[in-house]
Amino acid sequence: MSTFFVSLASIDDVKQFVDAATRGPGEVDVRSGRYLVNAKSIMGLFSLELSKPVEVEVLGTDAQAADFRTSVAGLIAQE
Repeated sequence: MSTFFVSLASIDDVKQFVDAATRGPGEVDVRSGRYLVNAKSIMGLFSLELSKPVEVEVLGTDAQAADFRTSVAGLIAQE
């Protein structure tokens, strides 16, 4: 499992993120506080508090996690 944070500040950011999660072969979850949703669910993402970065959990191989992280590189929150 690989985790990192992304900022989804606009509707286009959410669409780009969901598209990347849908194309990937592994499972991707998004955590905001105590809520956990499937990253492939645009409605689930919009139910979260998106005014601050959310945690992304990629469940799969290291290669799948690296590919997904690369596909959303522009959304990764600065740490």
